[in-house]
Amino acid sequence: MPAVAGEDTHTLVVGAGQAGLAASYWLGRHGVEHVLLERRDALGGAWQDRWDSFYLNTPNFGLGLPGRPYTGPDPDGFISRDEVVDLFRDYARRISAPVQLGTDVTRIAQGDGGGFAVETGTHTWRARNVVLANGAFQLPKVPPAVVLPPHVLQLHSHDYRNPAQLPDGAVLVVGTGQSGGQITEDLLDAGRTVHLSVSTCPEAPRRYRGQDIFHWIVQVNLHGPEYGIGALQVGALPSPAARFQCNPLLSGTEGGHSVRLRGLGQRGVRLHGRFEGADQGVLAFTDDLPQRLALVEAGFSQRLQRLADALIAAARLEAPAPEEPVEDHWLPPESGARLDLEAEGITSVIWCTGYRLDFSMLDFPILDEWSYPRHTRGVTEIPGLYAVGLPWLTRHISATLAGVGPDAREVAEHLAARG
Repeated sequence: MPAVAGEDTHTLVVGAGQAGLAASYWLGRHGVEHVLLERRDALGGAWQDRWDSFYLNTPNFGLGLPGRPYTGPDPDGFISRDEVVDLFRDYARRISAPVQLGTDVTRIAQGDGGGFAVETGTHTWRARNVVLANGAFQLPKVPPAVVLPPHVLQLHSHDYRNPAQLPDGAVLVVGTGQSGGQITEDLLDAGRTVHLSVSTCPEAPRRYRGQDIFHWIVQVNLHGPEYGIGALQVGALPSPAARFQCNPLLSGTEGGHSVRLRGLGQRGVRLHGRFEGADQGVLAFTDDLPQRLALVEAGFSQRLQRLADALIAAARLEAPAPEEPVEDHWLPPESGARLDLEAEGITSVIWCTGYRLDFSMLDFPILDEWSYPRHTRGVTEIPGLYAVGLPWLTRHISATLAGVGPDAREVAEHLAARG
């Protein structure tokens, strides 16, 4: 039975999303008494914040959580938002995760006599260890000081649910990470006129050399170092800022597909460069769309393709020959470096600009300039304080379903050894 709020407990896990549940599984295997504190009133983590038509980008074969690998009939298929949420709730029941819902952690400080004092607003918990598992999708990020006409609805992708939520009129989507690409498709399917501000997130084929591209990403992450391919390990990052680089433009809808920006343009989406600012309802963008599209398209061949090919060759894996890329030189008639919202009938702006980490509850000076806890493989500088489920904790896929389990296992082993 979990401890009652306000009592001592050996270990507190902050967050009961995929990272918290994976940590709970391994802590349970080591016999460590623990409680998960989840700020939401229902299990399902940040997946509950996705839009109605959302499908997970990870194929079903990558859904395995610790102790529960995928064994269903469609390993190459994709599941919907609601199915993802159901998966986590079922998993929590199966492992008897000791979760306390509706409990928002507001402060974590050094406790009297050692350990930690963890405040939740109504109670203070005392614990020997704390595992930070509150995820990477915490604070929606919007460019500062953007003032738009009051009649223009502004939403972050965090709050977008469906096209019917928006007023009549055209829509501007800012950002072409996975959310930006997928929401643009959602709006197109509903018959909306869409403008899209292009970032530099790389395109990638959904399948490559006979496998979903995620298969090769996982294999390079988990087995690349065995063959001298360590590019997706944390030690290979060119800088700490690279931990927040965007993921390839992919979608899990309609059986899974890649999202091509030129293809969206050919469907009628008005493409613009990177958003630069706004002045009385007139928005400015960089005037470099052709170069930006070329950079987006080159991203796969410059990184993931090379890594997949290197692993196939080094491990002598059987795989079809590399596919020749389909050349497409389409460009819009004009790049649209300036956009008058009223003239174009734009009544909504959706900011698909990502999230910021939020560890403001920590009463310790252990955050770097990106608000990322300083750690070594999830073990922070503060004895007894750990982190799991963050981007590039140990490798590229550390924040994904396929990567969080191995990291949580390492953290649990280290924690259990403390006694």
